[in-house]
Amino acid sequence: MTRRGRRLGLDVGSVRVGVALSDPDGVLATPLVTLPRDLDGGSDVRAIAELVAEHEIVEIVLGLPRTLANREGPAAEAARMFGDALTAGLTVPVVYSDERLTTVVATRQLRARGVKGRKQRSVVDQAAAVAILQGWLDSRR
Repeated sequence: MTRRGRRLGLDVGSVRVGVALSDPDGVLATPLVTLPRDLDGGSDVRAIAELVAEHEIVEIVLGLPRTLANREGPAAEAARMFGDALTAGLTVPVVYSDERLTTVVATRQLRARGVKGRKQRSVVDQAAAVAILQGWLDSRR
């Protein structure tokens, strides 16, 4: 990393957006919030813009869901469209990070901790965002 400051990690799904936050030194990612996805109204993009301002974010790390064959499918296209919407409304850079299997790993970790059912659904996107951001932070150190 070339610049000190907080990063925001995003796991963009068709129903929710999981959001994680790093410390200013880029060492640790922690869960922040889960936002409802708003494909038509853009309230999800506006909420992220508010988080960027509130936490003085210097960069957004958006998970890019590639297939196991290392290709981009419809989910990756949707993530890129979301990234384009963020870029159009913000001055902070958006970078993409491979997020293959992060939701699967997050679900397994939550299940192992005894988090099940509805409670798991409400935090699995945050846990996936943490995995995306932490992996990106670790690769930069």
